[in-house]
Amino acid sequence: MSYRIPQNRFLRHAPRDGTNSRYPLSLWERIHLDPWLLGLLAINALLGLTVLYSASAQDTGLVLKQAMSFGIGFVVMLFMAQIPPRMYQGFSPYFYAVGVLSLIAVVLFGEVRMGAQRWIDIPGFGSVQPSEFLKIGMPMMVAWYLSMYPLPPSFKRVFISLIIIGVPFLLIAEQPDLGTSLLVLASGMFVLFLSGLSWRLILAALGALAVIIPIAWQFLLHDYQRRRVLTLLDPEADALGSGWNIIQSKTAIGSGGFTGKGYLEGTQAHLHFLPEGHTDFIIAAFSEEFGYIGVFILLCIYFAMIIRIFQISLQSFHNYGRLVTGALGLSFFVYVFVNAGMVSGILPVVGVPLPFMSYGGTAIITLMASFGLIMSIHTHR
Repeated sequence: MSYRIPQNRFLRHAPRDGTNSRYPLSLWERIHLDPWLLGLLAINALLGLTVLYSASAQDTGLVLKQAMSFGIGFVVMLFMAQIPPRMYQGFSPYFYAVGVLSLIAVVLFGEVRMGAQRWIDIPGFGSVQPSEFLKIGMPMMVAWYLSMYPLPPSFKRVFISLIIIGVPFLLIAEQPDLGTSLLVLASGMFVLFLSGLSWRLILAALGALAVIIPIAWQFLLHDYQRRRVLTLLDPEADALGSGWNIIQSKTAIGSGGFTGKGYLEGTQAHLHFLPEGHTDFIIAAFSEEFGYIGVFILLCIYFAMIIRIFQISLQSFHNYGRLVTGALGLSFFVYVFVNAGMVSGILPVVGVPLPFMSYGGTAIITLMASFGLIMSIHTHR
């Protein structure tokens, strides 16, 4: 019979073969799944499908596609949870290399949609957005590199890590996809932050960022990206143009009130006043129908998932696991915060989907894969 090792939070070199343990492994530990994360994922998925049915004007085809993406994502999560973290650690540079090569392929012969070149069309499979996979590949690669050396990292290790982070960031920003590029950048920077950077380096980085922002505004941002920032400051200046999305989103959120109008009773999304109501702005449609109470419950679900991820990170026995899990938890928080912020008008519209709620197969499968990696780190002692 398999047995569980009693965990000592302060002793990182606890025995790991389990031969002297008194406690048998539970069913969840044998199948390498965390029941808390799995339960929260299931609730979030069901809630997302329910809201998508309403926000998409009761398009059952769209809901079925989303449900199929959840099914594929669950299989990917289950498969990834069975693989020991040491294999992920060894595989990280190859996964990162494939991701960078895929981004180069997008630049060379990617599929163009709505003025952006972000997808690769795979015959018999469909379109794939390689930048989504770097949301996992980036923290895995930086954690792999830093975990080979003593922590906190030296200036040389930090500089090499910044190069590792910068290459995919520039390739994704060139597509252009500012939202995803910033998320990928953040996922790598989170690993650096968790590795124990000194506050001197952090303050120096903030100073450099203050210098870079005006330069980026003048020479790197596209015209439509500048308009999004200006629209945030004064959406009524172009109410029928660039400000339309934020104005209609705020209208939907405000009209929901405290308890909402009721399921399938929203008007902004159903009458097509709210653009992208089933993707980036789905939380506005959700708020209109379920009100403040519904949004509060949804945010509590997200908060519980993030807390659980941080618990798993702190319980990890190795640097690679702690860095990857912590970075994925912080990245998940950023996804929720940025989407809720742009929909409510406190952040520019950058096209970031709401996790497990917005329509999009690649994003869901990628998120489920990251949760599989987190569960693997937690259940493999």
